[in-house]
Amino acid sequence: MTDAKYDVLGIGNAIFDVLVQTDEGFLARHGMTKGGMALIDEARAAAIYRRHGPGDRDERRLRRPTPSSASPASAPARPLSARSRTTRSAASTPTTSAPPASPSRPRRRQGGPATGCCYILVTPDGERTMNTYLGAAQDLTPADIDEAQIAASRIVYLEGYLWDPKNAKEAFVKAASIAHGAGRQVALTLSDSFCVDRYRDEFLDLMRKGTVDLVFANEAELHSLYQTSDFEGALKQLRADTKLGVVTRSEKGCVVAAEGRRDGRAGVPDRKLVDTTGAGDLFAAGFLFGLVRNAGYEAAGRLGALAAAEVIQHIGARPQVSLKELAGQNGLPV
Repeated sequence: MTDAKYDVLGIGNAIFDVLVQTDEGFLARHGMTKGGMALIDEARAAAIYRRHGPGDRDERRLRRPTPSSASPASAPARPLSARSRTTRSAASTPTTSAPPASPSRPRRRQGGPATGCCYILVTPDGERTMNTYLGAAQDLTPADIDEAQIAASRIVYLEGYLWDPKNAKEAFVKAASIAHGAGRQVALTLSDSFCVDRYRDEFLDLMRKGTVDLVFANEAELHSLYQTSDFEGALKQLRADTKLGVVTRSEKGCVVAAEGRRDGRAGVPDRKLVDTTGAGDLFAAGFLFGLVRNAGYEAAGRLGALAAAEVIQHIGARPQVSLKELAGQNGLPV
């Protein structure tokens, strides 16, 4: 890759995360599909907030609000010393009619929707179930795309969730076009199997037309993409449809498919699973870091696995230790 000001530029939804530990019974009672992401409106967001209010001692185990990054790769990349930027849309100025300040209640800007919130419910097995109110995040339009920043970034990272709002789709395609015009690469994370179910044909079209160069998926997303339970068959198809595919397989590690080759990578064993929130995002961050440092697919896969293994051991999608130091301790490039 030619010289660039930024390693990774992420484009995605700016969402304020609220994490709550609960049980599967709560999910069932409120019609939530475990492990998925459901788009909700502001009324549903307010209702979920009320259910986890101060008086709900039976259901509320923990509330930990954390402003999420606009793109999964942006914040995790910084502890590894990558140069990153984000493009996002969010409300920042509350009106006088806004509700009292609360760490888990959306704030509203003048003349527009509230800042987006994602209520993440974590069950005892570590699985996360997300309920997302996009709010102002759905206001991302092509006009928000900064051509100079795109052209100055080695890799433009796009999240599959961005494919929900129409204007965001157009911004997505515009960014990819600018990146390729500048000789840069475009990466896409499929985000979640339910997202793939909604936009399967469109995602395949992006891959087959070369709009995206690198695709991140987990096993469930891969199976959903090709509507098959045959992993090897789906992997073969992925290899044919995109220049570079990276499939994460939890404790089995990951598989890198590129140019007719398949590389299996070992995972990181003996890690206590507490919360899977952000595991895929951290993996992508580590892998992209290795990629822009020309570390090779094996090292990139190990960096991704190491970052993901750190984040699943505690509540929340932010590393609690220095990933740079952790990588160095494991003999990986930093």
